[in-house]
Amino acid sequence: MNEPRQWPPLSPFQVGIRGRCPRCGEGHLFDGFLKLGRSCEVCGLDYSFADPADGPAFFVICFACIPSALLGVWIEVQFQAPYWVHLVTTLPFVLLTCIPPLRPLKGWLVASQYQNEAGEARVAVKETGVPAP
Repeated sequence: MNEPRQWPPLSPFQVGIRGRCPRCGEGHLFDGFLKLGRSCEVCGLDYSFADPADGPAFFVICFACIPSALLGVWIEVQFQAPYWVHLVTTLPFVLLTCIPPLRPLKGWLVASQYQNEAGEARVAVKETGVPAP
C-alpha cells in the first residue's frame, strides 16, 4: 500500500525566487515568463491554489518604479536634459528595475501561499444564519 510521501518544509523565499515547486523544490513553477504552470512535473502539485493577483506588480511599483521616476525627474530638473537623454538613461533604468523582479516576486508569493496554506477568506456563520461578529 502506498503511503503519501512526506515533503520536507522548504523556504518560500529560496524556492520562489528560483521559480521552483513550493512542495518538492524540483519542478518548475512557471510555464513562461509570468504564467504559472498547471502542476509540478516532479511531485504533481496542482498550482490552482495560487493566486498572487497584483502582488508582484505592487511591490515593483513601490520599490522600483518610484525611484525610477524620481531619477527621471531629477535628471530633468538638474540638467534640463533633452528627450534623447531620458531615452538612454531613464528608460533603460526603468526597464531593468521593473521587469526582472516580477518573476521572482511572483514565485515567492506563490510559495508563501502554499507554505501558509492561504486561501479565500471565509466568514463564520452561526446556526441562526447571521454572520458572527
